[in-house]
Amino acid sequence: MPRRKLVKRKEVQADPKYNSPLVTRFINCLMKQGKKSTAERIFYSSLDMIEKRTGQPGIQVFKQAVTNVKPVLEVRPRRVGGATYQVPMEVRMERKTALAIRWLISFARARSEHTMQERLAAELIAASRNEGGAIKKKEDTHRMAEANKAFAHYRW
Repeated sequence: MPRRKLVKRKEVQADPKYNSPLVTRFINCLMKQGKKSTAERIFYSSLDMIEKRTGQPGIQVFKQAVTNVKPVLEVRPRRVGGATYQVPMEVRMERKTALAIRWLISFARARSEHTMQERLAAELIAASRNEGGAIKKKEDTHRMAEANKAFAHYRW
């Protein structure tokens, strides 16, 4: 974090297929070793699988999944007088989206389906129905914040 000026956020270009910057951010996080075309192929084919399985538009299920996974509260460590307290704080909008994307991708990679397209499709469908590993992670984060509500007065 710089001491002099605020960092200007770089605007993410919307993707060509769905015209959504959220899709571009998701693809960029999904990408490994600069292989963007592979990440795009995985994402778009998983949205096609979602359409076949659910009968709903894949982009709508994706957006619903990201919205369901976004956390409202999280705990941040705060050092006061030699002791470190876990202080519950509200999550900023950009961080909410970043955490949701990160959790969806990590839990999709941890699934046991055969291909990454199937894993991602299954995780997105589960998250849109308020199920799955990413939703459990969000609930654990909220539970942790609720348990440490007593330290909320240490907020800065």
